[in-house]
Amino acid sequence: MRRVSRPEQDWDLILVGGGLANGLIAYRLRQVRPELRVLVLEAAGRLGGNHTWSFHETDLSREAAEWVDPFVVHRWPAYDVAFPERRRRVAIGYRSATSERFHDVLSAALGGAIRFGVRAREVGPTSVALDDGEHLRAAAVIDGRGAMATPHLSFAWQKFLGLELRFARPHGLDVPILMDATVAQEDGYRFVYVLPFGPDTALVEDTYYADGPELDDAALRARLLAYVTGKGFSVAEVLREERGILPITLDGDIEAFWEGPELPRSGLRAGLFHPTTGYSLPDAVRLADRIAGLADLSAPALFAATRAASQEQWRRQSFFRLLNRMLFRAGPPDERYRMLQRFYGLPEPTIGRFYAGRLTGADKARLFVGRPPVPVLGAARVALNLAGPAR
Repeated sequence: MRRVSRPEQDWDLILVGGGLANGLIAYRLRQVRPELRVLVLEAAGRLGGNHTWSFHETDLSREAAEWVDPFVVHRWPAYDVAFPERRRRVAIGYRSATSERFHDVLSAALGGAIRFGVRAREVGPTSVALDDGEHLRAAAVIDGRGAMATPHLSFAWQKFLGLELRFARPHGLDVPILMDATVAQEDGYRFVYVLPFGPDTALVEDTYYADGPELDDAALRARLLAYVTGKGFSVAEVLREERGILPITLDGDIEAFWEGPELPRSGLRAGLFHPTTGYSLPDAVRLADRIAGLADLSAPALFAATRAASQEQWRRQSFFRLLNRMLFRAGPPDERYRMLQRFYGLPEPTIGRFYAGRLTGADKARLFVGRPPVPVLGAARVALNLAGPAR
């Protein structure tokens, strides 16, 4: 494959933002295109922020899972869910990567190709102006600085606050609890998410599928500690805290979303995440593979590739956006859990394909067969809105 740089350029590719998507692009390019001069710019002092990224083993191809494996810290063979009228163990493997491991692996792989503590003032397709006045030039720039405000997409929100806890004695959990929706339903669909990291440590998150993005950290901390205490555990130490506010896509105009400067984008900034769960790692992996396979890494080629990835996914996800509108618009907020409770009665292969974003026609039919988990009139109103602004 040919080099893309010219003598007057400092870099072949500059990645603005050292989060998940850009980090995986840089890592994959270092693996398969080591001759390229790639620079990662990160405003903070570490890559990846303070996050835990999880995914199902069925979300990735075998080849993709192999190259991502160095980032994975925790692996389980199954997970549990609990609802007022259903409890189940799902025999689908579950994986988690941590930002600490992400930073360590990337730092070792990229070395001096990372600059920390630098903020971009202006980002263009082939140049970056930093706050200190320095200008950097490249054959192409990818903007991966997280989600951006847009009038062209309509969202609800998945928001959470998590505490990594060390308990006074072993917790006894052998697999994650992906959803414990037996808790009081507040601010929409509420559930507690538990990842057992060690015999006496776990990440416990209080999570909400809510209409608004507001997050009351103090209230969620108190609810989390009350939940843990109610389960009979004594907290010895709070090891760390993380929080997140993720978009859940309801509707929009994806062509208008990409109007404006032809600047390549990645991750949430490109709209690349699971529309219902907010999971972003599988899409970041697929984008990294897509970019690494391009013969032309010029700015126009990368803009076309990232826009195409986003728009192709948008078209594939129309059914998921319908489900999201059913969840948020068809019934009262404190009854939203019923949709998930019913979903977890479906066959495991359907559950796996749902999280992977690859539902078959038969899977979609299964989701609507039987007694509806939302009011019929509300569901009808949502369905009749299909001719709205979504494309």
